[in-house]
Amino acid sequence: MAKVMATENGPYLVETGGRYRVNGEEREGRRVALCRCGHSKQKPFCDGSHKTAGFTAPAVEIELL
Repeated sequence: MAKVMATENGPYLVETGGRYRVNGEEREGRRVALCRCGHSKQKPFCDGSHKTAGFTAPAVEIELL
């Protein structure tokens, strides 16, 4: 089962299971933080810009069955 969490006022956190691919490049990591505020300079990844952009949004957790 995969899980996506939208953190309160922050990024989407995606549980990867330990490995994932970005444009065909394999990477390792338990979790990936994806931008949802639109201000990151490292899109699709979060760079913390939501903190200075004043981004607000509720938290939600989605489990993929």
